[in-house]
Amino acid sequence: MTRLAVTTGLDAWDIPALRFGVAGVLLFPVVVRRGLALDRLGWLGLCGLVAGTGAPYALVVAFGLHLAPAYDAGALNPGCMPLFVALIGTAILREKPSAAQTIGLALILSGALIVIAWRGATWSMSRSFGDALFLAASLLTACYTVILRRSKLDPLHAAALVSSVSLLIYAPFYVAIRGLALARLPPAGLIVQIIFQRIVVTIVSLVLYGRAVLILGAANGSAFGALVPALSAVLAIPLLREWPAPSGWVGIALISAGVYLASGAPLPKPPAPRKRARQRPCQPGESITRTRRCHR
Repeated sequence: MTRLAVTTGLDAWDIPALRFGVAGVLLFPVVVRRGLALDRLGWLGLCGLVAGTGAPYALVVAFGLHLAPAYDAGALNPGCMPLFVALIGTAILREKPSAAQTIGLALILSGALIVIAWRGATWSMSRSFGDALFLAASLLTACYTVILRRSKLDPLHAAALVSSVSLLIYAPFYVAIRGLALARLPPAGLIVQIIFQRIVVTIVSLVLYGRAVLILGAANGSAFGALVPALSAVLAIPLLREWPAPSGWVGIALISAGVYLASGAPLPKPPAPRKRARQRPCQPGESITRTRRCHR
């Protein structure tokens, strides 16, 4: 939906304004009531939380989608997030991934390299820069995930902080750069993007994602991110007429499998062998053909 917006009428600068213009106002009472949670986050944690899914993140993704197709974004942005979470966990939190998670991270890295480098005639400098922006956005989201997990902040409170602080920081810059550009856009397409960007992405998805992280943990919660690369590619076909190249499908498949393994999701287990019922010895004169509960 964001790729559709930045290629049909909206500017990349408009996306954060749409996302946080209303959500920041609606959720500001939550911040007033609960505060900035500096006792759990600190100023550095608060900045990381806002940058991870707030206006900086939305701006980076929007500019990336202006340059590269949606399936690149699906593969490299949420797809590579578990890789960055694992790197942060290893470097800062001293967490050691399991063997299955290490294999999954290797698959993610392999798939990302295929998506970025194996393009043939479709390679371009602008698309490569867009892919670099998607990786930067993935790193920001990984920081948000780690901060949210360590702080154990309520998901609604986290969403309120992200939306309200983003609005306070971004609104002056947007008005200086774009003025009242949103008011001059056609209302039909704008209403659809307002519903999606302001409600679905900014409030619903942040609350649900934060809740999933608290229930399942950062690793298991992001296992469902394995669906994102493939779903992004599939939805981009009817909405944007963007077909991934064969190499793109290979990269998407590797990243999806890697995300599932790296997230610590359970692997299918072979069915347990059926135990044969113990047979008692047949009594004298007992017929085997009439009963199968005994043996000679």
